[in-house]
Amino acid sequence: MTAEAVDLTRATVAERERVQGNDHPDTLTARASLAGAYVAAGMTDAAIELYEQVLAARQWVLGADHPEVLACRSQLAGAYLAAGSADRAVSLFERNLAEWQGTYGPAHPNSVAEATSLGGAYLAAGKAGEAVTVFQQVRAVRERSLGRDHPDTLTASGQLAYACRLAGRFKDAIPLYRETYSGRERTHGPDHPETLMALANLASAYQAARQTREAITMYERVLAARERVQGPDHPDTLRARAILAGAYHSAGRLANAVPAYERAVADFERVLGPDHPDTLTSRGNLAHAYHMARRHTEAIVVFEKTLADSERVLGPDHPLTRTIRENLDVAR
Repeated sequence: MTAEAVDLTRATVAERERVQGNDHPDTLTARASLAGAYVAAGMTDAAIELYEQVLAARQWVLGADHPEVLACRSQLAGAYLAAGSADRAVSLFERNLAEWQGTYGPAHPNSVAEATSLGGAYLAAGKAGEAVTVFQQVRAVRERSLGRDHPDTLTASGQLAYACRLAGRFKDAIPLYRETYSGRERTHGPDHPETLMALANLASAYQAARQTREAITMYERVLAARERVQGPDHPDTLRARAILAGAYHSAGRLANAVPAYERAVADFERVLGPDHPDTLTSRGNLAHAYHMARRHTEAIVVFEKTLADSERVLGPDHPLTRTIRENLDVAR
């Protein structure tokens, strides 16, 4: 479907250029759409080149601070981010944010959206401290204009919590995650997917802070709710079970981790298939748990099968394949 979208959009661009000319606004819009299709198809170099052409043309016609120019620059920044050039994306988002805030003020929806994008780019660039500052500003604007329990405010709180976590500021992250979870529960109810995701994020923060007892209790609640609401075979339920197994593993509770991994592997294989990345990941984790439980023969058998499948499905240089290979070497 992605390749088809690229071909269809290319045809539209060609028709616009033939009928309306290269610099007509409709032609530039079509070119920007084609660049977006390139990003979706993973053709980031082509997307960047095309976005830069569209940006230059729009700046020439409309001026550097026109909203369409700012929107195009933001799209270009997103393409750089998709290409792994986070620092280049940061500089473009920073310039755009200054333009939006200078013209429309920090509370304008476009200013808030650009600040959110900049925060994400900071995280991708490994600048968690700068991301915290930006997300603090976003959260303050959201809370002031929309209220504490508005979904956008809760999303901003979750983003700030995540940035704090990456910055190692667990004393700030955990209360923010707890606040986000409480807000989701008040707004959506205890069994809503957004509420369960917020609870899982809170559990993950506790686990990262090495408060494993609290984390496991919350992961168990998430799994029970997903089984009840979504059913035992829903992919979200399967992943919740695998995450709980991982928490048991991290806590050294191998008597709980091994059977949890065994069920997760069986369910992933049955529901998603033996070659799905989640299946391969869970099998690798099960093998590692076997090894830690001194069940070395079983560990090696599972590692060897998983490595062969991972090399075949994902390739020999995929991160998961490398991890399994390294763990197998240790197990031997």
